[in-house]
Amino acid sequence: MFDHLPPDVTLYEVGPRDGLQNESRMVPTEDKIRLVDALSETGLKAIEITSFVNPKWIPQLADGAEVSRRIARKPGVVYSALVPNKQGLDAAMAAGMREVAVFMSASETHNKKNVNKTIADTLAAFHETVPPALAAGLRVRAYVSTVYGCPYEGAVDPAKALELCRALRALGCYQISLGDTIGVANPRQVRDVLGRVLAEIPAPEVAVHFHDTRGTALANILVAVEMGITTVDAALGGLGGCPYAPGASGNVSTEDVVYMLEGMGVRTGIDLDKLVDCGRLASTFVGHEVPSKYYRAAIGARSRASG
Repeated sequence: MFDHLPPDVTLYEVGPRDGLQNESRMVPTEDKIRLVDALSETGLKAIEITSFVNPKWIPQLADGAEVSRRIARKPGVVYSALVPNKQGLDAAMAAGMREVAVFMSASETHNKKNVNKTIADTLAAFHETVPPALAAGLRVRAYVSTVYGCPYEGAVDPAKALELCRALRALGCYQISLGDTIGVANPRQVRDVLGRVLAEIPAPEVAVHFHDTRGTALANILVAVEMGITTVDAALGGLGGCPYAPGASGNVSTEDVVYMLEGMGVRTGIDLDKLVDCGRLASTFVGHEVPSKYYRAAIGARSRASG
């Protein structure tokens, strides 16, 4: 067992966007910039910093353009932002973004709640976003939410993920991140879905995005990594959720994933101590402790050592 782990895995940090968008407290722009700049010094290779969604829908990220312009971009780190449409893409490009992400759901009801469109209409709308982005030299990533279950429809046909991966890949998205938006997946499900997808699509073009609502995220990630996945989305401190998935708690914690993988001999290139410092920063910004288990253990150990 665990004989087929890859030597390296890239953590795609989504805390500044997916984490902060679900917080009730409005984090000031200056603090967001401080957090992204601190994350840039941890060894992370990819950070999703904001979204260019209408502020009416996600007011927490209304300052996306300012954040994008003012962060200290570290060479070798990819900075990305979520864009819902051509208007969002234009704003992201004007703010200097070189990578953007589009998003949709594998279930019709969640897609309609999230973007007010059917799945078919969403894919059609992507033709107004993805080709212009590629023509301008940007890289485009895609998220598919509710792959393993929907808060409104329940079970989701695993064939849907493969169907959407095909369409998004044909459109020119360099990577598709498959999301367990409400944290219902189990390792057997993950093996089933990824088995279908990886039979047609190379592993580097597929990422995984798990929420830890029911405590299965690390187990699911381990299965995915064993199957050859080398990009894992995670959020600092385990922050986040989904505004359109009632009851869905945060993303899997970046610290917890790094601790598990590094302990198993899989390199992430991330400095855990610096990541914990970022977690402490984030907890002060959002006004509560973050749920990451590794973070809490590390802060406890520091407290004992200093006492």
